[in-house]
Amino acid sequence: MTLRQQARFWLIFVVGFFFLIWLFSGILLPFVAGMAIAYFLDPLADRLEERGASRVIATSIITFLFFLVFILVMLIVVPMIGSQLAGFLERFPGYVDTLRTNVAPYLQNVLDRVAPETLQSVSDAIKGQSANALKWVGNVLTNVLSGGLALLNFLSLLFITPVVSFYLLRDWDKIVAKVDSYLPRRSAKDIRQCVSEIDETLAGFVRGQATVCLLLGLFYGLGLTLAGLEFGFVIGLMTGLVSFVPYFGMIAGFAVGMGVALAQFGFGLDLGLVALVFLIGQVLEGNFLTPKLVGDKVGLHAVWVMFALLAGGAVFGLLGVMLAVPVAAVIGVLVRYGLRQYLDSRLYDHGPDAGNNATTETEK
Repeated sequence: MTLRQQARFWLIFVVGFFFLIWLFSGILLPFVAGMAIAYFLDPLADRLEERGASRVIATSIITFLFFLVFILVMLIVVPMIGSQLAGFLERFPGYVDTLRTNVAPYLQNVLDRVAPETLQSVSDAIKGQSANALKWVGNVLTNVLSGGLALLNFLSLLFITPVVSFYLLRDWDKIVAKVDSYLPRRSAKDIRQCVSEIDETLAGFVRGQATVCLLLGLFYGLGLTLAGLEFGFVIGLMTGLVSFVPYFGMIAGFAVGMGVALAQFGFGLDLGLVALVFLIGQVLEGNFLTPKLVGDKVGLHAVWVMFALLAGGAVFGLLGVMLAVPVAAVIGVLVRYGLRQYLDSRLYDHGPDAGNNATTETEK
């Protein structure tokens, strides 16, 4: 098979793969969720196997405990988040009025020093961009939450995902070995290297970053609650959960938390305590949690992650959000692999010319 034929084959394969995802996107959600859970839990199953447990027993124990903890969290935390979120939305207009009263004098002092034409142009730009952003977010949420299969997706997640997770986790090593046996022998080594890099990236992001986000969410939630901030738990938890995008989650949570604190406490010691919680959280994340749990294995730029998540949600809804990071990791690894091949090729060093230049430099 020539290089052109191979390229044509893989192009048809990739196009067909994404076409099938689009065609069956309405029913794939529980299977993708089950695959993600199995991938997340596979190291635990391997450790139990190393200690003498059979794969079936290890899979049964891990799957049962995982979904038991998940259900308990849903029953305890979700109602708390729902009630706090409802209360926050109800109090939001009051917070805005209080902030306007407290901050207006300082803001007016700044605005008095800015030319009216500049203020008008900035105001028009903000209004236009805000309208576009809200419209885009609305479209994404509509794609994620609406549709005739919304209830079916929820029920399938509830009943099918645990079954899929169990069987995939039980047969994970067999599936990997079977797929490996289908690789083209000539390119098997390069494919294994790329897959290993993809696995490192996903392991760092999915396992490591998920753990970091959860721990940060709990720390921020408990810290802001102890600081006396109204709705501190839900603000802190959301801050941590969105921290998979570096700086974005912290900045958004800090802005909301400080806004609520300013409206609740005004300028004073309590406002400083809320700021201190966010500061300690950033120190913990940057110096302890991320280096220990994630390290430098992620290899996914924050902008690339944001684009992948938003594009996946806009095109495929919730399924696209779940597939966004794996697809982004695959594309990132393939791009880096292609770049390495290019740097090692004659297209980069221009073949004999580079050798002649080196010889000339040596002679000098």
